[in-house]
Amino acid sequence: MGTLNLKMQILSLVKLQEFDSEIYALGNEKLAKPQEVAALAAAFETKKTGLVELEKNALEIQKLRKEKELELATNAEAVKKLQGQLFSLKTNKEFAAMQQQIADTKADGSVIEEKILLSFEESDKIKAMIAEENLKLKDEEKVFLQQKQKVELRLKEIDDRLSQLDAQRKQVLPEIDPKMLHDYEKILHSRNGMAIACVKNSSCGGCNMHVPPQVINLIKMYEKIVTCEMCNRILYINE
Repeated sequence: MGTLNLKMQILSLVKLQEFDSEIYALGNEKLAKPQEVAALAAAFETKKTGLVELEKNALEIQKLRKEKELELATNAEAVKKLQGQLFSLKTNKEFAAMQQQIADTKADGSVIEEKILLSFEESDKIKAMIAEENLKLKDEEKVFLQQKQKVELRLKEIDDRLSQLDAQRKQVLPEIDPKMLHDYEKILHSRNGMAIACVKNSSCGGCNMHVPPQVINLIKMYEKIVTCEMCNRILYINE
């Protein structure tokens, strides 16, 4: 391969590298997007836990109230039964004892009623808190959906740009020798999307390894492909 021809091949590889660098960067960004959406969804789900806990408490209060209402009904039946027994008593002592038992049972019923009333107050408080939390969650959901849509739009932008870059890349490929292209792509995949590096200030642009003057002279001669001893990337000088 002649000096001029090799120089043109290198220039074509540099052009190809510009496309490939962007392709790799966009590809990595695209791979990260599903995790980004998952993180947004997880954060939103975490914000729901407060509402779930409140709803759980509301159900628990409702369950306890129903238990107390059954207990109150049982208490009322007990009072009724005791009152019915009053007429069968024969002594004043028995009558007084039964009246005391009825009074105690009614007092127990009053305690139960008080607990039922308190449960209604607690229910009202929790209902208000649930309503407030629902409003907050609606705002949070709106933010989450906006963020998700933003990610989805970015994904579409990435796909459109990747299609464009792929088309531009294909236009350059015929300019490059097949073997050189094969070597370039092998390095490209092993070096995270960077196969050809510019030498600046006597350093490899890929790994910052010092490039000796004699190697720089070899690059300028364009007699053969010169690679970095450290990272194996193809070296070139921007003239």
